[in-house]
Amino acid sequence: MSRENSININELLKKMTLSEKIGQLLQIAPFLFSDSQTGAITGPMSEMGLSAKEIQLAGSILGISGAKEMIELQTNYLAKNDKKIPLLVMADVIHGYRTIFPVPLAIGCSWDAELAELCARVSGKEAAAGGVHVTFSPMADLVRDARWGRVMESTGEDPLLNALFARAFVKGYQNGDISKDDSVAACVKHFAAYGAAEGGRDYNTVDMSERTLREYYLPAYKAALDEGAQMVMTAFNTVEGVPPSGNEWLMRDVLRSEWKFEGTVISDWGAVSELIPHGVAANKKEAAEKAIKAGVDIEMMTTCYTHHLEELIAEGKVSEALLDESVYRILKLKEDLGLFDNPFKGANIELENALILSDTHMDAVRKVAQNSMVLLKNDGVLPIKKDVKTVAVIGPYAENGSLLGPWSWAGKIEESVTIAKGIENKIGRENLLIAKGCDIEGTDRSHFLEAIEIAKKADFIVLALGEDEQMSGEGCCRTDITLPGVQLDLVKEIVKLNKPTVTVLINGRPLDIRELTELSPAILESWFPGTQGGNAIADILFGEFNPSAKLSMSFPFNVGQSPVYYNCYNTGRPKVSEESTVRYCSHYIDAPNAPLYPFGYGLSYSKFEYSPLKSCCNVLNSTSLIKLSVDITNNSSVDGVEIVQLYIRDITGEVVRPVKELKGFEKVMLKAGETKTVTFKITEDMLRYTHRNFELKSDAGKFHAFVGPNSRDTQIFEFELV
Repeated sequence: MSRENSININELLKKMTLSEKIGQLLQIAPFLFSDSQTGAITGPMSEMGLSAKEIQLAGSILGISGAKEMIELQTNYLAKNDKKIPLLVMADVIHGYRTIFPVPLAIGCSWDAELAELCARVSGKEAAAGGVHVTFSPMADLVRDARWGRVMESTGEDPLLNALFARAFVKGYQNGDISKDDSVAACVKHFAAYGAAEGGRDYNTVDMSERTLREYYLPAYKAALDEGAQMVMTAFNTVEGVPPSGNEWLMRDVLRSEWKFEGTVISDWGAVSELIPHGVAANKKEAAEKAIKAGVDIEMMTTCYTHHLEELIAEGKVSEALLDESVYRILKLKEDLGLFDNPFKGANIELENALILSDTHMDAVRKVAQNSMVLLKNDGVLPIKKDVKTVAVIGPYAENGSLLGPWSWAGKIEESVTIAKGIENKIGRENLLIAKGCDIEGTDRSHFLEAIEIAKKADFIVLALGEDEQMSGEGCCRTDITLPGVQLDLVKEIVKLNKPTVTVLINGRPLDIRELTELSPAILESWFPGTQGGNAIADILFGEFNPSAKLSMSFPFNVGQSPVYYNCYNTGRPKVSEESTVRYCSHYIDAPNAPLYPFGYGLSYSKFEYSPLKSCCNVLNSTSLIKLSVDITNNSSVDGVEIVQLYIRDITGEVVRPVKELKGFEKVMLKAGETKTVTFKITEDMLRYTHRNFELKSDAGKFHAFVGPNSRDTQIFEFELV
């Protein structure tokens, strides 16, 4: 990258004092610079004990409130900085800056990497104009347990999909050149395996084999780095018994040596100091030693480095050369971002105001939301018929603007389109009836009668239900993942009216909705859909957009199944079918093994029919391929999109293999009555897996290929690798 004013980082390093170098490793919140600066912050706050000098030497900040604050902060900072090293500004831009997109789990259900890239491009433009240099995204954690609050930040339970989305987010944020004014650097997180927390409880222990870690959990992080992600954030959990912020094997051997990552590593909020309660460091001094030796370059919101690195260097426990490595990486990132040329890179008050909520960005949000909503059930009531005159929107989310979801800190509830407003935009206020029915927590049923009376007057009923924003996200783990409180009781009363009814769900995780499935004639999973949520929901309800999304995370039959996921292993006593009554097999006696709604599942207003599978052959070797084809026919009067999915099972391996694994998919647009042929090419490299010695290779033998609209409803094709 060319620079107007080139800087020699090595020369700059030589001129820096020890205190100045250590300061570059400290990240703090902007309010510490001034009482008037109150940018958004995350995590628990405690007394940091920083002096004015230490604050002034901090190399980066997180969570600012916009371009105006960034310009003021950077100006004041540089005025007091002898070396004129600019501040690095970071923020949690997870699914939008001010114009908020659906949560990442919803975006995962689009099965469309281009839409993820669009989300990141729009978010990156707004964030850059707001003065942000680095976003703490994408979250590449693979998730399997719906109890965990942070599943909403992931794109799902499958390593292939997660890797595709991780790359797409990085591509959108960075746009090929992080020095551009409208680009931000991506920081992939949380390295590693944070999504596998025991019991679905945040910050909890993760204990798995290295082979499992490599095969399922690491690929998405690696994909983000292969796409050029500039930073890595450490996770809160343990890996091989050691928290990542002090884990030399993970951060040095795997990330640095094996993957050749040369970028910057940052801890998550307070994670360096948390080596102490984890029990791997006796005090902050030891925590600092272990973290710097593991390769953590930036310590977020704790002061282990600030208060102890100089002492550790003086004692010879940490070399100054090791410190210089971290400082070099931080300065290199600042140089690559162009901050030495322009410390105010991107920050533009006028442009920020012009971009946020602009028509172009709102259209993008609406498009992504439409493609992210999953139609789970439809007993013929959707789309809403043309002759429907009066629609009642009933439930705690009828007029509630809290559709943005967790990690939308710069978004504003009052700027989001509610479900009622979206429907009003279709039919007019005079044809709309609204009743809250109960609150989101479901503690108050005093408005039931009012809701029922209003529902009686309507031709069609939309039940707007779901979780509160505070019920998912970081630290928001739940053992009861049913609809909160009396919401289900409200459904029971409304469906007694025998009117056409759809339940629209607003939530950040797969829920236990088996009772709702039995009661409601139709269910639209809308997730937290973002700023344009109400309009996108109405587009689907009224048939102006034909839903095509498919689940990227299984919905459990009940919470007792969790974690439940499609690519599980067989046991020595597998259950042959869900109808099986064999006692001594691997199954529950009070619930099926299968999820309520499987991975890859989602309905459409079109009716797609699959022909029998056709193949060129059934034998594969290292240089050949098998072409597996299926004809998809849209046997309806509605144009639609079908996501055709290919899964493969290795029947016999060196280690046990999953019952099926996603290996490919194709999104096909079919006009009414149209037939298209979808052909998958199966090659030897698709059959490789991580062996006991961690070598990635395939084994000769028999395989099954599965093709269908989801992971459950598939046709089987047998072939052999020789």
